[in-house]
Amino acid sequence: MGRVDFSFYLVTDRHQTRGRPLLEICRAALRAGVRAIQLREKDLPTRPLLALARDLAALADAQSARLLINDRVDLALAIGNRHVQLPAAGLPASVARRLLGEEGLIGLSTHSADEAARAEAAGADFVVLGPLFDTPLKQAFGAPIGLAELERARTRCRIPIFGIGGIITTQRVRDARQAGAHGVAVVSAVMVANDVEGICRQFLGALDE
Repeated sequence: MGRVDFSFYLVTDRHQTRGRPLLEICRAALRAGVRAIQLREKDLPTRPLLALARDLAALADAQSARLLINDRVDLALAIGNRHVQLPAAGLPASVARRLLGEEGLIGLSTHSADEAARAEAAGADFVVLGPLFDTPLKQAFGAPIGLAELERARTRCRIPIFGIGGIITTQRVRDARQAGAHGVAVVSAVMVANDVEGICRQFLGALDE
């Protein structure tokens, strides 16, 4: 599996936790076996975001999990974990690599097979591609790109591809895998779940089938 040693990728959104602490949700996901979390709280000011990143990094480290900081190379360096997830229009992966070094893990969000191929050429370790299915969270990016675009991206990329957008059932997890995804990235299905551990175990099981 190489540098990307996970297949289930949890993306945070503290506004969807139904009042529960975000760290509680993440702790439950890690207990279930999730080994990668993206801290994506774009509306948090820098200091509270840094504090949250440090707390979440401690949780992740205790479970030998990866924590990737959304779009903030400076915060990734500040907490010493050196892993980031970059938006499609964000800092170029080549620049992030110079700052983070070879040990840093760089993911890049993409919305087409062409973008995914460019991300690989720029030096990303993996891409997150979507939205695959209809989801309110991703409507700003337009209509779902569908599984056919994921299949096209798989033929053009050697790095791992994670499907995102509307991954709310185990069947959709299986569909993404069958279309060529290395894994899936999930937000709301975990953030809103009554049984966070349970849903994570279901998705992990579907990925292992």
